[in-house]
Amino acid sequence: MTKSVLIERISEKLEGLSKKQVEVIIETIFESIKEALAKGGKVEIRGFGNFRLRSRNARKARNPKTGEAVEVPPKKVPYFKVGKDLREMVNKV
Repeated sequence: MTKSVLIERISEKLEGLSKKQVEVIIETIFESIKEALAKGGKVEIRGFGNFRLRSRNARKARNPKTGEAVEVPPKKVPYFKVGKDLREMVNKV
């Protein structure tokens, strides 16, 4: 599902809101999640899941084109842990 399909489905369910209004709501939600993660926080949506950051250590890697060894610096990456309700719903299929 793309963001535009999500906007369309929500605007169909909420007949009082236009697609543009729903788009603003969706964008606000996504921006809020991104800002919380950028500040090092977490976002918990009960029944759906948690968005958190995980730290990756520095490591040595290899450039696939040249075969040369390269140092990869430590970094933080976004991580999503699925909630119990969503996991059960997906596994019913």
